[in-house]
Amino acid sequence: MTTIEVLLKQTKQAYSWVHKLKDTVPEEKWDAIAPGMDSSLSWQLGHQIISIYYHTIMTTVGHLPELLETIDLRSYTKLSGYDTRPESVAGKFSPDQLRKDLKLMEDKSLEVIASLTEEDLDKPVEPTKMPHPVAITKFDAIDWNIKHTMWHCGQMATWKRMVDKPHDYGIRKPE
Repeated sequence: MTTIEVLLKQTKQAYSWVHKLKDTVPEEKWDAIAPGMDSSLSWQLGHQIISIYYHTIMTTVGHLPELLETIDLRSYTKLSGYDTRPESVAGKFSPDQLRKDLKLMEDKSLEVIASLTEEDLDKPVEPTKMPHPVAITKFDAIDWNIKHTMWHCGQMATWKRMVDKPHDYGIRKPE
C-alpha cells in the first residue's frame, strides 16, 4: 500500500466516524451546548468544514475557487473558527446545509489527496496567511487532518453523552 493509499484510507475512516456520531443525534439537539463543555454539534461540524479545507486542501494545493463559490467558508470561519463559541453558529446553518457542506468538503479533500504523488507529500505546505500550527510538509498537513478529525470525534462523543445519550459503538454485550 502506498503512503497516499494509507492517507486516503485513514481519512475516509476518520470521516466515517464523524458521520457515525452525527447521524445518531436528533437534529433538534444539534445546537444544544453541553454543560461544562462549551460545544455543540453544529459548531463541531462547522469547525470540521473549515479544518478539512485548511489541512487537506489549502495547505496542499492552495485555494480552490470552485469550492469557495459553493461553500460560504468566510461565515463558517467567523462562526466555527478556533476562537469562536458555539452560540455564534446556533441557527445559522440548517442540519441539511451542514451535512451537504461537510460531505462536499470531505469529498473534495479526498479528491485532492488522491491527486497527489508520493513526491508531493515531502514538499512544503503551501504558504498561507496563518502558518500551519504543526505541518511542515503536505504529508504532515494531511496526517494532522486525520488526527484533528478524530480528536473532534472524541469531543462529539463526549458532547453526545452529555446532551443526548452515550454513543452505541456496538461493543456492548447483550443483556
